[in-house]
Amino acid sequence: MRASPRCGVPEARYAPEHDAFPLAQPSAAKPLAGLRVIDAGTMVAAPFATVLLADFGADVIKIEHPTQGDGQRKLDPAKDGVALWWKSIARNKRCITLDLGKPEGAQVLKDLVRGRDVLVENYRPGTFERWGLAYEALRAVEPRLVMLRISGFGQTGPYRSRAGFGRVAEAMSGLTNLIGEPDGPPMTPGYPLGDLIAGVFGALSIMMALHHRDVRGGEGQVIDLALYEAVFRLLDYDPIQYDQLQVVHRRSGNRVAYVAPSSTFKTRDGKYLTLAASTQNVWQRLARAVGREELVTDPRFMDNRARVANSVEVNGLVGEWIERHTRDEVIRRFDQCEVAYSSVFDMQDAFRDLHFRAREAMVRVPDPELGEAIVGNVVPRFSATPGSVDRLGAPLGAHNEEVYCGELGYSKEHLAHLRQVEVV
Repeated sequence: MRASPRCGVPEARYAPEHDAFPLAQPSAAKPLAGLRVIDAGTMVAAPFATVLLADFGADVIKIEHPTQGDGQRKLDPAKDGVALWWKSIARNKRCITLDLGKPEGAQVLKDLVRGRDVLVENYRPGTFERWGLAYEALRAVEPRLVMLRISGFGQTGPYRSRAGFGRVAEAMSGLTNLIGEPDGPPMTPGYPLGDLIAGVFGALSIMMALHHRDVRGGEGQVIDLALYEAVFRLLDYDPIQYDQLQVVHRRSGNRVAYVAPSSTFKTRDGKYLTLAASTQNVWQRLARAVGREELVTDPRFMDNRARVANSVEVNGLVGEWIERHTRDEVIRRFDQCEVAYSSVFDMQDAFRDLHFRAREAMVRVPDPELGEAIVGNVVPRFSATPGSVDRLGAPLGAHNEEVYCGELGYSKEHLAHLRQVEVV
């Protein structure tokens, strides 16, 4: 392979659409600049919470086991031994190694905590206490510390000691039971959605705790975040529906239980689109788009309640029209009539889509191992203090000397000792 101008690595085989996306530009006005965070978690939930903060300028120090590293490094996809998911979830972080399970490692963490704002961990409840790193011990070093503790089932309750991951949380929350066909088995999203949802709640909870501490003059505190509770919160109306109506929300396939027409439809050329006529105006525009304006005054379809009661029939009428047309034909007609819809995208569709490009939903980031790589851009967009992707996930222990010697003041001899006894 020929040499590449991109970081001096061999020319990579990028996606054909690679250069359609802009090169990431560092932001000089990130809103969380000055916030100091320690990411002592593993895998997905805790690291996702901290990467959301890092995107907006928080100085996140990512701790990994000296020999095992974070489990995320061992997951596919990978390219030439480089874990690609790691590149995204560890972006904008400084990576150090530390064995928290060793007494000397626990002391190093206490040194790290001093002067920092937030510590995030997602080990099984009791693990940090066993290592001598309970919140009380850390707070004795840094009284203002906010500690986010993410676990499968929370720090209390009869299930607290159970292992938990996103898939488990999705099932217990009730989300899994809502995915699939009515006469088929419950299905999972095929992606650790529960972990990612918890990560979003985790980042939000940190900012609320910091507001209480820094704006209202409060203290540091512990945040207890259970994966299953984060997912359960997204089910929103399900608890009140069961309590007041004794109705259990069931799987409905691609239909939405409370809106009709709504489903995923196949076009003549084998593509898929999805839509939901969530308001009466949208239904009227959809009826016009498929050439069936008379349906608007049909008693079976006059309002949403009637359409839900006759959802199979109204979905069938819409689906029949869609099946007679190609995806491009449907798109043109739906855009003309202002129907709320979307094609069902895969990643190739996203890379080729003009709106994704115009919005710069993805950016190219230089990387010493990959040359360049495209990742999702920072969300959401701030007009005055935007976040940015400045670098991708670093190699194991890449910032050890910078942090331990440059910030904690350890001598190089002491750092060598810590390496020798496998603490870092």
